[in-house]
Amino acid sequence: MDWQTSGIIALIGIAGGLLSGVLGLGGAIIIIPALVMLLGFSQQMAQGTALIMMVLPVGALAAFQYYQKGFVDMKSALLLAGFFFIGGYFGAKLATEIPQDLLKKLFAVVLIAIAFKMWFQK
Repeated sequence: MDWQTSGIIALIGIAGGLLSGVLGLGGAIIIIPALVMLLGFSQQMAQGTALIMMVLPVGALAAFQYYQKGFVDMKSALLLAGFFFIGGYFGAKLATEIPQDLLKKLFAVVLIAIAFKMWFQK
C-alpha cells in the first residue's frame, strides 16, 4: 500500500470516526461509499473491509464470511480502525456542544448528500 492510499484511508477513518461521534453514523454511511468512490474498492471489498474494521463491536460473523471469500483488505481495515477510534472521540466531544436542532439538520444533510451522490453516480 502506497503513502497516498494510506493517507486517503486515514482521512476516511478520521472522517468516519468524527461523523460517527457527531452524528452517530460512520461505517456503512461514510466509510463504505468513500472506499468505493475514492479508492475504487468493489462494493464487497468496501463492505468486508469496513466490517473487519468494526469486527469487535459489531459484525464478527458477517466480517468472517467476507474474509473467507477474499473480500477484505486487512491493512486498510486496521488503518481505518485506528483513525476511526480517534475521530470518534473528537466527534463525540463536538456533538455534545452542538444544539440538538442543528445536529438533526446536519445528519439529514449528510444522508441526502450521500444518497444523491450514489443515485446519480454511474
